Amino acid sequence: MSTTAFADWMAATQARVENALARHLPPAESIPARLHDAMRYATLGGGKRVRPLLAFAAGELSGATPEKLEIVACAVELIHAYSLVHDDLPCMDDDVLRRGRPTCHVEFDEPTALLVGDSLQTLAFELLASQPIGEPKQQLEIIALLAHASGSRGMAGGQALDLAAVGEALDQPELELMHALKTGALIRAAVLLGALAGQPLSADERGKLDRFAKRAGLLFQVVDDILDCTASTATLGKTAGKDEAAEKPTYVSLLGLDAARAYADELRSDALAALSIFGERATRLTQLADFICHRQF
Repeated sequence: MSTTAFADWMAATQARVENALARHLPPAESIPARLHDAMRYATLGGGKRVRPLLAFAAGELSGATPEKLEIVACAVELIHAYSLVHDDLPCMDDDVLRRGRPTCHVEFDEPTALLVGDSLQTLAFELLASQPIGEPKQQLEIIALLAHASGSRGMAGGQALDLAAVGEALDQPELELMHALKTGALIRAAVLLGALAGQPLSADERGKLDRFAKRAGLLFQVVDDILDCTASTATLGKTAGKDEAAEKPTYVSLLGLDAARAYADELRSDALAALSIFGERATRLTQLADFICHRQF
């Protein structure tokens, strides 16, 4: 499958998810209008949509319909958008730029941004609970998986570890645990939710897919750390060099730039090896692993 065909698939999937998010978010003019306007500001019109892309690609393994994949992809992206809004707040990372424009609390205000995050999170679960995705047991598993990935034993817990690690010297297992929770948990959820929206996989297939998802999640963070010290603010759409300035432990600070790049290549190879069981059905996931590894923003 050509690079052009992959680029076309990415663009079409991103547009589909953008349109679905726009439909499911409350209209900007509905009461409370300022909150709804801010929710749409924080969610629409930007971002790589890597998590929805992973959900759609994983859905190809299980024959999930595009309509069901839209729901799980939107739910995961709403959780991701909420996490970015809260992550940018002054009490967290205190950032003023996200996706090339002012962060939500800068464009609106801090109380509104806090409520935006709360509202996006609850909307994600409202979608999963109210839309037809599968049999009741299957739908409950999807909801539970995303809740676990978002909470104290997933993304929120990783953020807590991240805040506690400022100025600290972590070893590699400690750093990997932090990022497996903060970044990896939601990426893993995106992959597994996409697959769960279709026909059941065998236990072996699900184990291999889980392995891919975990390695891809870690790969995303390693590349993020590399880009934070090599790319410009204009390219990233967020403040470059922020991790070093804030004395946050990263793979670059721990391993050095060259070793971090080598580790990214190792993670990519591990992720792709896990997909071999699926053959050509995993073409999109393979292409996405390459995209995550070699992205420039």
